[in-house]
Parts: sequence; C-alpha cells; structure tokens
Amino acid sequence: MKQTVKPGNVPDTWHPDALYTKAQRYIENMHSVESDQWEHALWSSFALEFLARAALANVSPALLADNKEGWASLFHSLGFQPIEPKFTPKSISVSDVFRRLSSIITEFTKEHADFGILHTGRRNSELHSGEAAFEGVDASVWHPNFYVTCQILLGSMGMSLADVIGTDEADVAAKLIAAAADESAKSVLGDVARHKADWDDLPPEQKETLAKSARVWATRYNGHRVACPACGSTALVVGEAVAAPVRKLEEDEIVETQEYLPSRFECVACRLKISGLSRLTVVGLSARYRKTTVYDAAEYYAPEDSHAGYEEDNNEY
Repeated sequence: MKQTVKPGNVPDTWHPDALYTKAQRYIENMHSVESDQWEHALWSSFALEFLARAALANVSPALLADNKEGWASLFHSLGFQPIEPKFTPKSISVSDVFRRLSSIITEFTKEHADFGILHTGRRNSELHSGEAAFEGVDASVWHPNFYVTCQILLGSMGMSLADVIGTDEADVAAKLIAAAADESAKSVLGDVARHKADWDDLPPEQKETLAKSARVWATRYNGHRVACPACGSTALVVGEAVAAPVRKLEEDEIVETQEYLPSRFECVACRLKISGLSRLTVVGLSARYRKTTVYDAAEYYAPEDSHAGYEEDNNEY
C-alpha cells in the first residue's frame, strides 16, 4: 500500500524538543531567584508544565491535541496543515496532561499527578486572580515533590535531573527527596502505631465484632484484600490500572485480568487510612495486584442494546 498523503515535520507547538527547551528556560529562571521568593515557585510551575507536556509529546504529539471542538488540532499535531480558516492549535489542559501521564508512565503515579495539578493550579490562581498563591509557601514543602516529579518525567525521556539542573543541584535535590521520604515514613509509622495502641485497648468482644464487620465490608467493595498493619483485620487497598487488560477465552467464559498499582488503603475495623504509594511502601502495602473479571462469552461479544434502560413498550395499535 502506498501512502500518497504524507505529513510534514511536527510543528514546534507539539514537538517534545521545543517543549523541553522551554522547560529548561523556566528552570534556569527558577534557579536565578532565591528559593524563599514567590517568583521561584512561579517559574517552577511553568517549568513543570512544559516538562510534563514534553514527556507526553515524547510518547506522541497527538496526545496533546484538544479534540473537543473538532479534529483540526489532532491533524496539525501529526504534521499536517489544517485548511480551516483562522486555525489556531489547541492543546489539552495541564490537568489532563498529568492525568494522561499517570496512565502511560508506570512510575508516574497518582501522587505525582496530584502534585502537578496542585502546583500548576496555584500558578493559575497567581496569574488569573487577585490571590497571591505562592506568597508564603515554603519551598521545603514542595521542593521534594517537584524534583521527584521532574525526575520521573525526565527519566521517561532518557534524561536525568543532572542534565537539566547540573550535578551539584541534582545532588541537593536527591537529598531533599530522601529526607522527605524519611519524614513520610516516620509519619505513616506513627499513624499505624497510634491505631494499633487504640485497637489493643479495646475489649476482645468488640475486636471480634469489628473484625467480622471488616471481613464483610471488604467483600462488598472493589479492591485487593490485605491484612491491616495496625490491627490485622481484613482491609482493602485500591489503585489505578497500570497495564492493559489481558483477556483469555476459557470454555464459554472470557477471563479478563488487569494489573493495578495501589494508591489508597482503608481498614474499617481500626479506622486506619493511608493515601499515596510512597506511604503504602513504608508499611509493605505497595505490591501490585491483579483484578480478575469473568464474563459470559456470548454476552461479552453480543451487540450493545441501544434501548438499555428503557421500559418495554407494550402499546398496541
């Protein structure tokens, strides 16, 4: 088959190299300002957005195109020139960029996406409202999340933090990331210890009742059943899919399995809740799990009922 309509070069609007170059420029501006200044945080939010857009465009520029009002931007991102009058390319929101990255890059978890959305959201408040969104925000609070998020985005493009901020600054960033992880570990272990102490103080009869209720509760909700690190009762971890589902035909059934990465834990017996993969890792609850769903083959491949949800029409004429 011969391709007769051929695309041109990907325009800078969508090109990962052009987006990465802008991110570099903003990171340089960020480090030219003292870390306790609000401008430091502002430049960092610009850098993070363009680094995220570069990482997504590096997978495919088409992933950045906004198709809500037509397909012209998608067409343009593929290297073609739309014939629409007054055409202006439109890309997806930065929030959607982070959400897509969390579904594409395994190491880029919901935690990183949530930080990106929060940090760039503050930037939007800074630029589009009277709120001084970065005023008084301590850099030590967001630096570790910023650097680890940048590290993962750069890694997806075959680069490292040192490639962007230099070896010395990258060493500082590594220490900040390690220190934050240590503080997170202390925090979550403290939570577990407090819930365990409260559990140990309960009468045996109440413990038994709560544990039974927890077992029943865990069977009613989607997730992966685990033992609570505080009280030992049956609890649940839930997460996001990190791989495409695998389907197999077994006799008259379709067996579908999909791999998930935990992001949240809850125990209804002792009321312990843990959010975030990094915190779950500390208590040994970060292992991936598989969800298995079984479908009847005939129903799985049957055409969808276009009148589903409607009552039967028994009118006679």
